[in-house]
Amino acid sequence: MECGIVGLPGSGKTCLFQALTAHTVAVETGTLNPNIGQADIPDPRLREIARFVPTRRIVPARLELVDMPGIPAGVGAGHVAILAHVRAVAALCHVIDCFDEKADPVSTYSNLKLELVLSDLGVIESSLERARKAARGGDEEAGRRRDTLEKALALVEAEQPVSAGDWSAAEERAMRGYGLLSAKPGLVVANVAENDLRGDGAPVRALREAVAEDGRVMVVLCAALESEIAELPEHERAEMLASMGLKEPAVGPLARALNESLGLTTFYTASDKEVRSWIIRRGATAPEAGGAVHSDIERGFIRAQCYHVDELREFGSEKAIKEAGRLRSEGRRYVMRDGDVARFLFNV
Repeated sequence: MECGIVGLPGSGKTCLFQALTAHTVAVETGTLNPNIGQADIPDPRLREIARFVPTRRIVPARLELVDMPGIPAGVGAGHVAILAHVRAVAALCHVIDCFDEKADPVSTYSNLKLELVLSDLGVIESSLERARKAARGGDEEAGRRRDTLEKALALVEAEQPVSAGDWSAAEERAMRGYGLLSAKPGLVVANVAENDLRGDGAPVRALREAVAEDGRVMVVLCAALESEIAELPEHERAEMLASMGLKEPAVGPLARALNESLGLTTFYTASDKEVRSWIIRRGATAPEAGGAVHSDIERGFIRAQCYHVDELREFGSEKAIKEAGRLRSEGRRYVMRDGDVARFLFNV
């Protein structure tokens, strides 16, 4: 799962990046180059599965993070290089400064959205010109691209995000190839001060309302505090979190919010070699889930043997699940459930 971290200068987004990656990446500042790193996604069910399925290692799903340089005002007019690196990511994390008493989070959020909209203008215009030219030559597919891009252009010229449009499934698929930033799903991080970890202040409440109106998810955290905690030895982190009234590091709630925004779900594979979590789109079939593990599995899919992690808790072992008749044999049309543990049978 890839996520681009965007924000205005001074928003604390690079501090958040350092917290999420536990300071494992040498951060560049003052350049147009992004900082790229990874974060393991905490998942208590992984260790729970490993209690019942003895294994050599536990492998959590990973969050791929792209931290962009701060976006100055007017980026849409010319600084496109700043945003070029995040056009390929699946989602965006908008980091908003809520820790400065002089900050106006709602205005900042609106400005950031506008910069992303303006950054799409050049991409749409150049792509539309090519599509129109090809359509005049009789290319029917180009004609459909032209129609889709004209709808997108009308939205952007009205300073509206592409995501605000009413799009068919075919149009959405067509637009993915352009990497339009204002079309990407995502979440908002309210970066608060250490004395407002719950986000009870009036500016954060106002931001929460603005984000909700857009149908987005908001996570409240203090990036500076999270960064400080991430620098501690692992055995000291839990104590520090508890002392601040926090249950877990920021990567947990942020990953869950991304899952919600993107419509994702988690399944598991378990063997004596490894217990691993996999993130797939909600509604994915068994062959598609197998494809997340390896493309050969989807190509040569025969069936999936599945049980749910809740059944592992109930029966205590895979053997007991099978003896109770609860091990399911699922075919190509089976839609994976969150918490399924699967073993795939395939032939290529």
